[in-house]
Amino acid sequence: MKTALVIGGGPAGMMAAEELARTGADVTLVEAKPTLARKFLMAGKSGLNLTKQEPLETFLSHYSHPQIAAITRPFGPDQVQEFARDLGIDLFTGSTGRVFPSGMKASPLLRAWIARLTGLGVSILTRWRWQGFDGAALVFDTPEGRKTLHPDITVLALGGASWPRLGSDAAWVAWLAGKGVAITPFQPANMGFQINWSDHMHAHLGQPVKGAALIIPTGRSRGEFVLSKRGIEGGGIYQIAAQLRAGAPLHLDLAPDIDIDTLSQRLGSISPKQSLSNRLRRGAKLDPVKLALAMEWGRPLPTDPQRLAATLKSLPVPLGPPRPLSEAISSAGGIAWDSLSDDLELTALPGIFVAGEMLDWEAPTGGYLLTACLASGRHAGRAAARRLMSSPD
Repeated sequence: MKTALVIGGGPAGMMAAEELARTGADVTLVEAKPTLARKFLMAGKSGLNLTKQEPLETFLSHYSHPQIAAITRPFGPDQVQEFARDLGIDLFTGSTGRVFPSGMKASPLLRAWIARLTGLGVSILTRWRWQGFDGAALVFDTPEGRKTLHPDITVLALGGASWPRLGSDAAWVAWLAGKGVAITPFQPANMGFQINWSDHMHAHLGQPVKGAALIIPTGRSRGEFVLSKRGIEGGGIYQIAAQLRAGAPLHLDLAPDIDIDTLSQRLGSISPKQSLSNRLRRGAKLDPVKLALAMEWGRPLPTDPQRLAATLKSLPVPLGPPRPLSEAISSAGGIAWDSLSDDLELTALPGIFVAGEMLDWEAPTGGYLLTACLASGRHAGRAAARRLMSSPD
């Protein structure tokens, strides 16, 4: 029987293993950690956002590279939901279109999926850490000592470089680069940015900023974010993190639901005898967090209503550098697309396919990351299966 090896027990690797197993191949799935899908389980602690229900073209527009979008097209939001339901998981769609398991946990889906893989004959080996190549062979450190494998086909799904404590430590970069695979340097994605706060902000750290608009040169968006000891982070920031990382300036509109002239009139209607804080509370309806930000980033605030309104409608944010990869939800960079065939096979290493966050792409949080990991695992697994079945015995 032909043998297939999948290295990496996250969603991309599990999907590749399932596709290979359905062809009747002898499939082994190896994982360095004691259990599978640790990053997947960590994501489930906040509800496991599987995908997002929105028009397919809108969904695909969030991917940084056209090839990952093309791979995700046939396995998009509808197919991800069908996949979860086939595992017995009830789903619901939130007000923003994000899709979650009704139980808001990752573990039931993972247990059902592992059971299905086992039922298909997939052998799962944990605490097997890949250590690179010995010629054409793949070398592992295992609980039983050093092991060398010579599979007929291999799929790598080792993750990117974020959350290394959960297994994605990018140790594979040197081994593949040594074989002639081009690697785009990793950068943090879906990460926060450093802010050096003044002392008066300490009382507000840990608080969310709601109802503000985030403005960059290419547009504006609405999204909640959080003030942390290290800076700013959260979904609203992650949506535009790639542009901010590239140097785009950020401004906040603290009163996005009223135009500048109306805001100016409201501010001007408050007696100038009132303190500036009271004018902002009453005229601009700023809550304590927004008021603190106006004082932090707008001082010295103008007293003229028109100029004050303009400041509140475009408050400059003094961003520091991105938070490091170890804190990022995901990573940009990885295996360059010109080192891959359309089937996600490494051109420098025929018979070895790759999937998931090893590839050079990024997307914001909101279901886009997980959907593309599943889709790329499916794509690589099916391509590897075709290659395996067409090869001579």
